[in-house]
Amino acid sequence: MLVLSEVVGLVTLVLWLYCLFDVLTTPDVACRNLPKIAWVLIVLLFPLIGSIAWLVAGRPERATAPTRPSAFPEYDRPGRFAATNPDDDEEFLRRCRERAEEQRRNAPRKSPEAEA
Repeated sequence: MLVLSEVVGLVTLVLWLYCLFDVLTTPDVACRNLPKIAWVLIVLLFPLIGSIAWLVAGRPERATAPTRPSAFPEYDRPGRFAATNPDDDEEFLRRCRERAEEQRRNAPRKSPEAEA
């Protein structure tokens, strides 16, 4: 019986430390339902109940997909236009054709003797 109470105590301590660290490292604006200072006090004063309450009601909701920092933050800008299919973007195709024509005109001419 003593072993069971020690295991429950150890689990409670680990849960309490995890939740306390999680509350402290969570940004203020990400805390749900209460201000961050209130969550810190609840978890500190009520280790088991406060930890469970933090996990259920206070912890920020996870995003549906794991987010990684982008190597190109300009792509993450809200409202940025990104064509889904280049064939659907007539302006893009027109500019590509104009650029290809300009490159053909500016390319150096090779004589037939130099190629042989």
